[in-house]
Amino acid sequence: MNPNQALDDAKTKFAAAVERFSEQLKSLRTGRASSAMLDGVMAEAYGSPMPLNQLATVTAPEAQLIQITPFDATNLQAISTAIRNNPALGLNPTDDGRVVRIQIPSLTEERRREISKQVGTKQEDCMVVLRSARHDAMDAVDAAKKEKMIGEDEADRIKKQVEEAMKSTQALIDAAAKSKEQEIMSL
Repeated sequence: MNPNQALDDAKTKFAAAVERFSEQLKSLRTGRASSAMLDGVMAEAYGSPMPLNQLATVTAPEAQLIQITPFDATNLQAISTAIRNNPALGLNPTDDGRVVRIQIPSLTEERRREISKQVGTKQEDCMVVLRSARHDAMDAVDAAKKEKMIGEDEADRIKKQVEEAMKSTQALIDAAAKSKEQEIMSL
């Protein structure tokens, strides 16, 4: 592999990891209603599990309320059951025969700490992915140097660029995690 290509691959992997991390943060409960909270919910419909966003429109008309309007009213019960049975959410939906409403309760201090720990866990998982991408890039540079494709100075320059990209990505991840933890603890 070309060392410059290894650098580009590492930067691409870093960007993908940041994107995935921010998507994971959106799905965490903060005490404020958000349709992103239900992104990972799968409901049993038409004989197979389907993502909630393919079965209904999910909106947050108020700060403490999520409203789910099924495209097909026969899926109403399946949607309610899927949300109720999801232990990560801890939500209790109610339905009136046409729409499912979920009142988002305020988080207790204990639940805030749990969710804050989840942020830390997700941050560490993201850092593992980043370190792996950095390691792969460094190995590619070392292999190119060993095969005399590049010189010592060029190898050092590319390694330095990989490290700089890693540091800036790590700063983005840290800032996003800190911001989310503050949001969770301040509500």
